[in-house]
Amino acid sequence: MVKIAQISCGTDYSGVQKEIEKAASTFGAEIVIPEADLDYIDEAYEKFGFNCASSSIRLMIARAMSLVEGKTDADAVFIATCFRCAEGALVRNEIRRFIQQNTRLPVVTYSFTERTKADELFIRMEALATIVARKSILAREKQEGLTLGIDSGSTTTKVVLMEDNEVIGTGWVPTTDVLGSAEKGIEEALTGTGYQMKDLEGIGVTGYGRLTIGKHYNADLIQEELSVNSKGAVFLADHQKGEATVLDIGGMDNKVITVNDGIPDNFTMGGICAGASGRFLEITARRLGVEIDELGSLAMKGDYKKALLNSYCIVFGIQDLVTALAAGTSREDAAAAACHSVAEQVYEQQLQEIDVREPLIQVGGTSLIEGLVSAVSEILGGIDVIVPPYSQHIGAVGAALLVSGMRGAGEG
Repeated sequence: MVKIAQISCGTDYSGVQKEIEKAASTFGAEIVIPEADLDYIDEAYEKFGFNCASSSIRLMIARAMSLVEGKTDADAVFIATCFRCAEGALVRNEIRRFIQQNTRLPVVTYSFTERTKADELFIRMEALATIVARKSILAREKQEGLTLGIDSGSTTTKVVLMEDNEVIGTGWVPTTDVLGSAEKGIEEALTGTGYQMKDLEGIGVTGYGRLTIGKHYNADLIQEELSVNSKGAVFLADHQKGEATVLDIGGMDNKVITVNDGIPDNFTMGGICAGASGRFLEITARRLGVEIDELGSLAMKGDYKKALLNSYCIVFGIQDLVTALAAGTSREDAAAAACHSVAEQVYEQQLQEIDVREPLIQVGGTSLIEGLVSAVSEILGGIDVIVPPYSQHIGAVGAALLVSGMRGAGEG
């Protein structure tokens, strides 16, 4: 059983602890709390060197020190603090950095509310358990045989057919009915290749609809998108050795993953509101009278400083857009402002939660929006951003690659 060390503050009296344990057990993992007596708390606090007022935060620091010093046995780490606590947010990030600098354990950080339920934690716990239990599969660098990858996303369904390390067919359809969209995507991917479903040696599925699709097609691999997307990203970017950061600004949420030798070691996902998502850019494109694939080039011609769009809320963000256009702002400037607003919010909500490691690999459908990629680069000080080929099919590529390492293994 995978042991996940929990380093947190406030989960007991907020009623969240049972939800955390439920989420972990769903994926065959066990939550363990690092031991720390009173004397050790003072000692660890002095070593850590971070001044804080809360005794609960001091205990949190001691538990992190216990883990790093080998007093507690664990395979992964879950760090959580209440979203209301500013001190907790600061310490959460410092503890995450401390653990990553002193261990090779995969880490996820989370800011919980009193209403946090187990299903909100599922993908995080599943990813931690997957990284530990399937490390040998995640280390795979080459696709072999004939395999199909399906990524059932919140907005679109992507399908990729791979043969001996090459993409030979792709499908891309809007997600409506989960199974119907997958079927259409598969049909697109197989068209012109000369292959049929019966020829496949493996099927891998990821994304929001993975369980339904995986069961329907009896998939060999059914896996959450954090580990799958990161694998597809480093594979297509030809950066499977060394460190990298993967950024996926999705239609419903965002994911930032740091990777070392192709294996994720830290990730954060979600966001305060859809104002920092691809959905906001879709609505912006519609309001400006252009297709979503034209928004990026339009933004590259504008100046984001000439329009103010910085609301966390998608509703108020669109109100800002309408107001700006009514005041005479050009479509180009509005498009640039929309891209910059999303990039800025992704930085504030996710990128500050990790230590960005170059290169930054931007993936997902929004990676095709040139103005957004440029805005992300600018927000991060002008670093180079890699947009690999088939970047919009990243999850499907990762699934097809990983499942090829399971042919004949009988693992789901």
